[in-house]
Amino acid sequence: MRKYIQQYRPFLLFLGTFFLVYVVLTFLYQQYLSSFDDTKSDGITALVSQQVESVLQWAGFQVSVTPVLNEWYLTYQNTAVIRIVEGCNAVSVFILFVSFIAAFAGRFVNTFLFIIFGTAFIYLLNILRIAALSILLYRFPAYSHLLHGVLFPLVIYGTVFVLWFFWVTKYSKYAN
Repeated sequence: MRKYIQQYRPFLLFLGTFFLVYVVLTFLYQQYLSSFDDTKSDGITALVSQQVESVLQWAGFQVSVTPVLNEWYLTYQNTAVIRIVEGCNAVSVFILFVSFIAAFAGRFVNTFLFIIFGTAFIYLLNILRIAALSILLYRFPAYSHLLHGVLFPLVIYGTVFVLWFFWVTKYSKYAN
């Protein structure tokens, strides 16, 4: 048994670190969410909703977001186009991203900076993704499953995968 542990030590360390960071961050996020009841949205989702509104207004669209209990409704041309809920704020994607980078950590400064800038990039991409999705769903409501269920998750998770790949090949302790 000791031989196998030694042989697979890098993989076991990766798994252990990944799951430890993932569980701790998920627990902390759940604690944060539990401080809000069903009548009020959490602050991160509220911020994302307001920033989507600002981006679309900056782009010339006459939109507004309105809180209704713990959701936000984006209205365009007098039509409620989308609702932004806690799952839209990308925090679960951040947790997955950070867990993977921590599991493949390199030098502390590089790891820390990559986590900060990677998370900021994913956050910005998520704002733009929701904004684009809003207008596309207004114009092409028949394609809602393709846009919301396939294309836009592919964009966000594909970007995370590219960032992971870049990290592992350039900066992690396993990069050659």
